[in-house]
Formats: sequence, structure tokens, C-alpha cells
Amino acid sequence: MSAPDGSPVGTERSIGELFASATTEMSALVHDEIALAKAQLKTDVKRGVTSGGALSAAGLVLLFSLPMLSFALAYGIRTWSHWNLAVCFLLSFAANVLVAGLLALIGIVFAKKAKKGRGPQKVAASVKQTAGVLQNAKPHPRPELPADRSPEAIEAVARSSS
Repeated sequence: MSAPDGSPVGTERSIGELFASATTEMSALVHDEIALAKAQLKTDVKRGVTSGGALSAAGLVLLFSLPMLSFALAYGIRTWSHWNLAVCFLLSFAANVLVAGLLALIGIVFAKKAKKGRGPQKVAASVKQTAGVLQNAKPHPRPELPADRSPEAIEAVARSSS
């Protein structure tokens, strides 16, 4: 059986190996946070594009349909009701404004959703939280050395055996 890094279970790793492992994991964490920010930003951009497209469509409908639809609708109302032609043109204009208003409303709803999208802010908060946890992390307490095993004695043994 082995640990996730491939070393056998129960063996102690050196400080260098621990540091390398921590560095690798922190690098992976940063890369994952960046990928998450990109994905959330892409969603916000799509909402913004949808909003802009709907608002543009509302403007185009109002612009191009007014002459054509106004005449057709006004003469249709005149034929059906025998009202004054001016009233018929006002009713056809009101119908076109209603359609454009609905398209503008759809555009505004999508614009608000895009504005509410807080993808990058969520990622920044997550990074700050991770940094806060790592700052508050404390190393394991070192056991007290017996009087006969002072650090100088251990260091002397380490130098003599090398």
C-alpha cells in the first residue's frame, strides 16, 4: 500500500519532499481557481451577449416593422371596423410598440442576470478564504528534547555520521 504521492505508507518524508508536495498542491489549487474564474466569466459574458442581442432585436423590429406593419395593420383595421384611418394607424403603431417593449423587457432581464453574475468575486473570496486558512495553520508542536539530547549533540552526531 502506498500514499497518494507514491511513497510507502508509514515512512516519514523529508522536509524537502513535504515542501515539494505542498508547492505542487498549492499550484494545482491556484490553477483550479483560475479555471473556475474563467468558466464563471464565460457564463457572465454569454448573458451579456444575449442581453445585447435581445435589445438590438427590439430596436430592429421597431425600426423595420413600423412602416410595413403599420400600413398593413391600419388598412386591415379600417376594412374590419370602418373607423377613421388615423385611428387605425395609431392602433397599429401601439401594437408595434408593444412587441418592441416585450423584446426590450427580455433584454433588460438578461442584462440584470449578467450584472448579478459574481463569478470572479466568488473565486476571489474563495482564494482569500484559502489564504486565511493557510495563514492560521500552525505547525505540529515539537516534543521537548531530554536534557542529554540537546540540539547541539544531535547536530554533532549528524555531522559525524556523514
